[in-house]
This record gives sequence, C-alpha cells and structure tokens, in this order.
Amino acid sequence: MLGFASNGFEDETTIDSSFYYTETAIYYKNNRVFDKALENANKAIVFSKKTLNNSNLASAYYTLGIVYVDLRKYDEAIERFIRAVSVFNTIEPNAKLALAYYNLGICYMQKNNYGRAESYFNKANSVYESIDLKNGKNMVNLQKALLYIEKKEIGTAETTLNELAQLGNGKDTFSLKAEAFYQLGIIKAGKKENSLALSYLNKAYELSVENKNVEQQLKVAKKLSELYDQMTQVNNSLAFLKIHLKLKDSLDAIALSKKQNLISEQVKVGDIMRDMEKLDKEKKEQEKAGKFSKLINILSIALITILSLLSLSLYKNNIIRNKSNELLREKNMELEEAKERIEKASQARAEFLSTVSHELRTPLNAINGITHILLEEKPKANQVEYLKSLKFSGNYLLTYINDILEINRIESNNIEIEKINFDIRELLQNIQNSLKEQASQNDNEFVLKIDDAVPQVLVGDPTKLSQIFINLINNALKFTQSGTIVVSANLFNKDEENCSLGFEVEDTGIGIPLEKQQSIFDSFSQGSVEINRKYGGTGLGLTIVKRLVSLMNGKIGVKSEVGVGSTFYFDLTFKIGEAIVTKNVNEIMDEKVFINKKILLVEDNKINQMITKKILEKKRMIAELCETGEDAIDMMRKNKYDLVLMDVHLPGINGTIATEEIRKFDSVTPIIALTAISLNENREMLMSFGMTDVITKPFNPDNFYKIIEINLMAEPNIV
Repeated sequence: MLGFASNGFEDETTIDSSFYYTETAIYYKNNRVFDKALENANKAIVFSKKTLNNSNLASAYYTLGIVYVDLRKYDEAIERFIRAVSVFNTIEPNAKLALAYYNLGICYMQKNNYGRAESYFNKANSVYESIDLKNGKNMVNLQKALLYIEKKEIGTAETTLNELAQLGNGKDTFSLKAEAFYQLGIIKAGKKENSLALSYLNKAYELSVENKNVEQQLKVAKKLSELYDQMTQVNNSLAFLKIHLKLKDSLDAIALSKKQNLISEQVKVGDIMRDMEKLDKEKKEQEKAGKFSKLINILSIALITILSLLSLSLYKNNIIRNKSNELLREKNMELEEAKERIEKASQARAEFLSTVSHELRTPLNAINGITHILLEEKPKANQVEYLKSLKFSGNYLLTYINDILEINRIESNNIEIEKINFDIRELLQNIQNSLKEQASQNDNEFVLKIDDAVPQVLVGDPTKLSQIFINLINNALKFTQSGTIVVSANLFNKDEENCSLGFEVEDTGIGIPLEKQQSIFDSFSQGSVEINRKYGGTGLGLTIVKRLVSLMNGKIGVKSEVGVGSTFYFDLTFKIGEAIVTKNVNEIMDEKVFINKKILLVEDNKINQMITKKILEKKRMIAELCETGEDAIDMMRKNKYDLVLMDVHLPGINGTIATEEIRKFDSVTPIIALTAISLNENREMLMSFGMTDVITKPFNPDNFYKIIEINLMAEPNIV
C-alpha cells in the first residue's frame, strides 16, 4: 500500500508525517472505507498545522474535501476546498489549486448553483493556463459542457463538446474525447436525431475500448442498447445489452476482488503499524540508556546546517514573495476600481431603463386608450380595420418595449413562456393587416400561406411568436423593393396531443453574403456598415428572434443568395389547443356595479386624465380628478369615495407614500395603483404600501373594468 522506512529516525518521520496520513486517506477513499479516510485526512491537517507546512496543510484540506464529495456532503466539501484554496494561494500555483477550484465547481453544480459553478470552473482554467497544463483545462471544459446542459444551453454545450471531440488521440485525451462523444450522442438522441446520436455513441464506445476504460464502455453500451431499441433495431439492441451485462459482471468481480485485497491490506497495515510502534519503543529505551548520544550530536550539527540553508532560502523567498504581494495588491486595486466602474455603469443602465420604461409607456397608454374609445364610438365600417390594426400594433409595441428593456432576463433564461390557447391563423392575419401599409410603401406584395392541415388552435405564447414574425417580416420589408414577401406555415408532424410546424419568411430582397450568414444573428450585426447607413436599424431584431426561438425549444436558420433574396426558417412544436370561445366582456360583467360609483382619479398627465375619465364615464361612473399625492390625501379626508385610482409617479410625494398616509385614517376604500411599472417596482412592493390591486399602464380597457368590478364588489378589508 504505502512505503515505510525500516530504521530508527526515519520510522518516526514516516509515521508522523502529514504526507503519510494524506496518502493513507486517499487510499481508503479510493477503496470506499470512508471512516478511515476521514480519520487520516483530519490527522494530516492536525500534523500540518503543528509543523507549519502550508503545502501539506493545503493538500490535507483538499483530500478531506474530495472525501466529502464522495460522501455527497457538498456543504462540508465546499468549506474544506475553500480552506485549501486560501492556503494554496500562499504558495506557488500548482495543479492541486486548479483541482480545488474544479471540485468547488462540481459541488456547486450538485447544489444547482450554476453561476458559482461556472465561476469556479473559469478560475480552474486560469490556473491551468498559468502552469501550461492543457489536459487539465480540457477536463474543466468537459464539466462546463455538462453545466451548460443542466442550464438548457444546449447550443453552447454542443460547441464545447465538439471542441473536445477534435482533440488528438493520446493517453490523456481518450477518456475526455469518449465522454464528449457520449454527451453529444445523448443530446442528439434527445432531439430525435438518431443517426447522429448513433454516430457519436459508436465513436465514444470505440475510444473507451481503445482506452480500456471499462466503466465508460458500460454506460455507452447501455445507451446504445436503449437507442437501438427505440429505433426497433432489436439485434443491435440485444448485442449491446449483452456487452453491458458482461461488463457489469466484470466490474462486480473486480469490486469483490478489491474488497478482499483491501481486507488483506488492512491486516498488513495493522501488522506494520504494530512493528513500527515496537521499533519506536525500543528506540526510546535506547535513547534513555544514552546509546544514541553521539548520533544525536551529528544529527544536531546537520540540522543546524540545514536550518541555516533553509533560513537563507526563506529570506530570498520572502523578498520574492513581498514583491509578488506588492504586485498582487496593485492588481487587486485595479480590479476593485474596474469593479466600481462596472457597478456604476450597471446602476446607470438600470436607471436609464427605468426612466425609458415609464416614459415610453405613458404615450402608449394614450395610443391604446384613444384607439379603444374610437372603437367603442361606432366608427365607419372602412375605419374599423385600421383601428384594429392600430390596436394590435400598439399592444405589440408595448410587448416589444418590455422585451427590449428586459433583455437581460432573456439572456439569463429567467423569462417565462406562456402556455395559452391562441388562433394561429388569426395571429398571422392580424400581423399581415398591421404591416400592409408598410409593405405598400416599398411597392411590395405581402402573401400569407397557411397549410390547411395546421390546427386552428395551438397552446403557446402568441405574444412572443408575434414578436418573432414581426421582426422577420420587418427585415424582409426593409431590404426588399418592388418584390414579394411570403410568410408560410406548414404541418410536418402531428399526433393526438402535439404538432410540429415549420415556418418560413421568404423575400426577394438584396440577400445576405455567405460569409455574413453566420454572424447575422449577433447583436448589432447588419451585414455591413453600408447596409446600416442605407437601411438603418439597431441590428438587435434577429438577435431577439434567435433567443426567443431558442426559448421556445426551436432553432432558426437562413438560406440566402445576394441579389435573389433570403428565407428565414424555424420549426416549433405546440400542444393542440381547444376551440377558443370568445365572449363579450359586457355579457360577463355586471354593469350595475359601476353606476354612480364615485371614483377619485389621481393622475398628473393631462392626456391620461382625459382618456381614463372618458373610459370611467362610459360605464356611468363619476370621476373626480386631482394631480398630486398631497391633494389626494386632502380629498380623501374631506370626501367619501367608492374607489381610488392612484398613479404611482406623481409630483411631490408619490402615489405609494400618499397611499401609506391615507391608510392611517382610511383602511377600507380600495386603492388601485396605476403605474407603468419600472425596473425597481413590482406588484408585491406596491401592495406593501396599502394598495389593494395594480393596473399596469398602458392598460387593456376590458381588464381595467374587470379589476375595478372585482374591487367594488369585494368585502371591505382592514389594511
């Protein structure tokens, strides 16, 4: 198992050394005798502290950490790895420091804290780069790929795995390449790309056989058997199942043999330790008798000489370390300054987005409100279609602004995909109607083709699907003159519950050069500076489209030829929905609840006052106006109202503070927040000030009436 010296003083050094205890702990860990592994790792830590040996202490903490990893006690493991890192950082960087960072990443992956896991993997890679250890970096990249899979960032995972699969053949790369091919096979199998999955898995199996890695062969053979079974290739499935069972039996036999050997080794270790204790006892008796005094003198002189040399070496090392520490302090100061700059920039960005959110929603409220009023006042028949298109465009613009302002949520996968029933034909026809005028400006024909086999009602997110189409169609219209834009939807797979649709947006515009087709989906990319100057735009449209398609578990591509045109295509899978029954809100709403109800409208914007007052009076409510929070408090003291509509952003004290003051003397009257919610606001925050409900501007009038109805009919609550 381990080497032991056989003469006097070397015995004690070996028995008591932290190196010995560390190696013993690793031996027991590898043989899954965890109580012995923990005992020896802790002994190594104690002895390292006594001898003030930082290198041994760091290794001992690291060893204790990997024992806890095997025991799946990840919090205890994290604590030990962090201690190991803090000690490793006092000495020269080495592979064990990288391994400590690597294992911290593994632990945080197990705790589903993917942000911290990726951070520690990156630190491990930095250490490997500094000591020029490429294989260690490859090992970390494999774990990062597995992390991306857990985060559902399949595209990024595939890129990393493909890079690992391209490594040259060698003793250090066989296992990494085999695992990369195995994971690629799993991904492709999950996408039902069975041919590619088989290709990758067979490569993984060949490499694991060549590397004689039985455990890797075991899991690859099992997956191949399952995949062949799914493809109804029974003979191949049975062949790999037999291989899997044979390998499993072999591993079980090896494990049994190891267990027997371990028992034998434990007996040997016990005998050796007893012999060493006997030798140590004899040595002490000889020392008492004075037999070793001469040898001790010689060793003392040797020790003094060694200590002198060590002192000189430590002195030189101390000078070097001081210089290194000074350099590190300077770098840390630079990093702190950079961090402060980034935090200030982030804060400025957040404040900017908050302001933009509020300022854009205010005029949108006017657009949507006036459109609703015009539709309610029986417009001419030839005006109805235009007003409906205006209403649709206003609603889309609001959604588009929200998505742009919250693009950081999209990037972090925090954005939620709705699952509601919608009419796919109605959605595409609304988009066509809203963009007809824009198409005519460049003398373009806009054609819509929907396969008759496409189900009428689907379950999905119509808002985000609209955003995808409008971005793609706007691009087509912008880059096409006197041409044709064709939007098509085709069914290519369907069962009782689900269907898969293929969508295309085809134009006869200027086209995209081949070398630009890969980068066209990058942020702010428009092919060239000349195109940007001629046609305008931010270059964010296709970036948003790609991310939204990805969030809906789809993949977008482009086919294009310069001077001929472009076709953007993507496939999405939907559940088949139930027929949508449209109801007139006036039929389901109790109109009587609104009649002669006194409403206090607290709003400082004149247009919003006019629109909201008009909408209230449509239902025969009596609206009184005021423009400040102070006036609202005063009017509530003097008058009795059935309900208050309180704008949050007011001159003077804002709506939340005004509500808080009103609740000191009126705990019953419903107070509904009217707000263009900014980045630092949310429903829970507004309710905490005493609001009873929230209406987001620009509001949908039907929803506006419904919320007021619910609050007017509710039993009084003590706030």
